[in-house]
Amino acid sequence: MARVVVFDETGGPDVLRIVDEPTADPAAGEVRVRIEAFGVNPLDAMTRAGTAPLPPRLPHARIGCEGTGVIDAVGPDVEGLQAGDPVLITAVPDMATGGTYAEYTVAPASRVIPRPAGLTATAAAALWVSYSTAYGALIEKAGMRPADHVLITAASGTVGLAAIQIANQIGAIPLAVTRDSAKEEALLEAGAAAVIAGDRDDLVETTRRLTGGAGADIVLDSVMGPGMDETAHAARPVGGTLVTVGWLDPRPAPYPAVPITMHRYMSFEHVLDSAASRRIAAFLGAGLRTGALRPTIDRVFAFDDVVEAHRYLDKGQDGPGKIVVAV
Repeated sequence: MARVVVFDETGGPDVLRIVDEPTADPAAGEVRVRIEAFGVNPLDAMTRAGTAPLPPRLPHARIGCEGTGVIDAVGPDVEGLQAGDPVLITAVPDMATGGTYAEYTVAPASRVIPRPAGLTATAAAALWVSYSTAYGALIEKAGMRPADHVLITAASGTVGLAAIQIANQIGAIPLAVTRDSAKEEALLEAGAAAVIAGDRDDLVETTRRLTGGAGADIVLDSVMGPGMDETAHAARPVGGTLVTVGWLDPRPAPYPAVPITMHRYMSFEHVLDSAASRRIAAFLGAGLRTGALRPTIDRVFAFDDVVEAHRYLDKGQDGPGKIVVAV
């Protein structure tokens, strides 16, 4: 038997509960992973609350879209992986049945990659979803290049922090956007070239000033909502690109009345592609080795405190970085 987090109805953090379930054996092409840590993502909270694009299958739905651990068992027809290998789970095909909030989970062998050497389990749990999303949106989708000015909304969030580091890794210029000017020092320490604070600065005017009047080459928008139109106007009007990667503001987002290229990026667009996953893994591995990429952790909770971890996410975190649960 193994402990698993499930929920029978959507709602607040208290709908989550820990139950004992039989440990499943991996089928052909699958591996079983003994989870050591998992990240708590906004998508998890939205799934729990019933506001995610894909509604959960209730009752007894599992939860969790990323995790790290050690392979415990290998099914038939699996090559290149064996029991004892530390791995990252890069995608969960069906969170409702294979969610990573558990002591063990079974996943397709094609959806795990070796855990980067020297990375602790808690640091690894803060890596994949945030960094693969930022990489996929900025490099695979928007074609970010050295010297590009990149405007990053919700910059103190996990994707925002990853985007700052990835922009610096290739020589782009990250401009961090935050609602609170009190976060400026932390964002500058995280690598932002400049910080635009909603409680102090005019977004479009300040972006133009920081880019010599041109506007941002790329805008990475994790917020959307009614403010997306203003965000789009901060982009370079000819040749600018806006990539949306989240919906922190669930209100309708107007289609911007500016002639820029727009992309809606979903991380599964690349993490379900084995070739793209290898590119992501190679890029992140290089950044980790050089120190350009450094997973940021806000707080680590124990497995028994998973409800508290969700309460902490819902109320708004105290600091930047990922919420991680150690199993």
